[in-house]
Amino acid sequence: MDATAAISERDIVFSAADGLSLYAREIHPATETTRHPVICLPGLSRNGRDFDGIGRKIASDASLPRRVILLDSRGRGRSARDGDPTCYNVAQEMADLLTLMERLSLAEAIFIGTSRGGIILHALAAAAPDKIVAAVLNDIGPVIETEGLLGIRDGLSGHRVFKDFTEAELALRARYGAQFPALGDSDWADMARAIHAERDGAVMADFDPAIMAPFQALTSETALPSAWPHYDALAARPLLVLRGAHSDILSQETADEMIRRAEGRAKLVTVTGQGHVPLLHTAPAAAAIRAFLAQLD
Repeated sequence: MDATAAISERDIVFSAADGLSLYAREIHPATETTRHPVICLPGLSRNGRDFDGIGRKIASDASLPRRVILLDSRGRGRSARDGDPTCYNVAQEMADLLTLMERLSLAEAIFIGTSRGGIILHALAAAAPDKIVAAVLNDIGPVIETEGLLGIRDGLSGHRVFKDFTEAELALRARYGAQFPALGDSDWADMARAIHAERDGAVMADFDPAIMAPFQALTSETALPSAWPHYDALAARPLLVLRGAHSDILSQETADEMIRRAEGRAKLVTVTGQGHVPLLHTAPAAAAIRAFLAQLD
């Protein structure tokens, strides 16, 4: 994205239907635009900061600027922690998304869903397909590899506390460096600050540990359900599928089948040198997203 335009940002604090305080952030061009906005949905333990880089690229693109809304799902980032852990589920998080859209008077939008965010989009396509103009699925599909999900669970277990962001960054490099050889120093530093937050003089992952409770019983023998009917509803819209070359969540086989079933409406881009999940501000992910958005309106 070459030429850039001025942007501004604002915080959005709103209440879910059950009263929980939720947070989103909007990045918008300085000039008004009638293009469809982009809503970004983060992964299981992640938050809207994951989309800072790509969100600013989209909003500041002088030729194709769009509003971008970054949502912190309940229990993550600056959204409140839920006293009832059973509310950390896809159906509830989809309902929260619809509440946000109602608050912003958005009848429809383009979506970018990373991991869990993409699962929410599968559910939305089944429940309210008219809300979706188009979608980007970041390393997620209707079939999730069990071993990859076990890796996510084990990596998030213990909710480690670090003395500072540098120590948190070193821990990320130690665990995920082999899956992400393409990342540079600034990428690792940005990832550490996106995932973690400083509280009471310490740095820790910015999510409620109770989110992980449903995954504790998961084993390598667990048969995870597929969501092909939901995907088929989603693939009726224009779709960009991003897959990390080293992904252990979205297999090449599943990605290929997603493209086949979409019958020309979907494109697959492999993000080299990255695993689950690719950083969207890096190439070729950012270039693929820009080209995809340029085709829409």
